Amino acid sequence: MEKSITKTKSLVFAALFAALACVATMSLHIPTPGTSGYIHPGDAIVVLSGILLGPIYGGLAAGLGSALADLLAGYMVYVPITFFVKAVIAVVCYFVYHKLLGKVNHIVIKGIITGCFSTVIVAAGYCFFEYYMYGSGAFASVPANLIQGLSGLIISTILLPLLKQVPDFKSVI
Repeated sequence: MEKSITKTKSLVFAALFAALACVATMSLHIPTPGTSGYIHPGDAIVVLSGILLGPIYGGLAAGLGSALADLLAGYMVYVPITFFVKAVIAVVCYFVYHKLLGKVNHIVIKGIITGCFSTVIVAAGYCFFEYYMYGSGAFASVPANLIQGLSGLIISTILLPLLKQVPDFKSVI
């Protein structure tokens, strides 16, 4: 019985984080000049979903929520790469954050280190995809993608200590 409750709770949290990723991505939508991208706080939810939900549920929540935001915003060509990049970010953030548990004691430092990995994956993932689509012009989007990743780093680092107060996440953070 306990296992089914835990699995149900995990599914509910994954659905919640997918919805949060979608809404956070679409709510504050700052287009970047010269690119087809935009800066948004959704990357913070992607990082947090990886840290809090684990590699499977967190990766799926991050990928599905972010891809849904691109789908609803009309960025059809980006839906598959967004799903892949955001899922990878969540998985990597889970492993980086939890590897630091015994080594770094301060939650903010762990959040910053984890967010740095996220920022690099965002910039590299979209750059590789756009290079395939557009050629060398893709490198023009790297600064905007770095800013997008940094916004996720900052917001997730601010939210981590607050989420530590939530009973369901206390043991994970």
